[in-house]
Amino acid sequence: MKFTDYCLSSEGAGVILATSSDEIHPPENIIDGRSETFWTTTGMFPQEFIISFHKCVTISKLKIQCYLVQRLQIEKSISKDPVDFEQCIEKELLCKDGELQMEDFSFPEIQATYLRVIILSAFDAFVSVHRVIAEGLSQESSNSIF
Repeated sequence: MKFTDYCLSSEGAGVILATSSDEIHPPENIIDGRSETFWTTTGMFPQEFIISFHKCVTISKLKIQCYLVQRLQIEKSISKDPVDFEQCIEKELLCKDGELQMEDFSFPEIQATYLRVIILSAFDAFVSVHRVIAEGLSQESSNSIF
């Protein structure tokens, strides 16, 4: 079985909405596959971003690398357009002084054409999101019989 990270620009993912934008740290950094780059908010909460996939994908594991996020909510949509989002999870994160927060989210497999991440609150006036990782079986593997 081969797992694919669907939240990579190289896999066809795109950030189609972000509530704040900084020239030096744009939202596209979330999907470049590198932890060194990031998107930063410009203050005030909630903040959110939406990641689109090139097709409807099945996600079995979701991770986020961020800094100073206190509470966040993740929603998904299987619509053709980024509408009709359903909440998957809402979670309070622990503050890790000076360290990246690496959060794993557990829920049953989900199908999505869009993921919306809403940062509800933070430990500071600004936060950064370095990566979102949405793992699932690649198309070649998902057709096989187990």
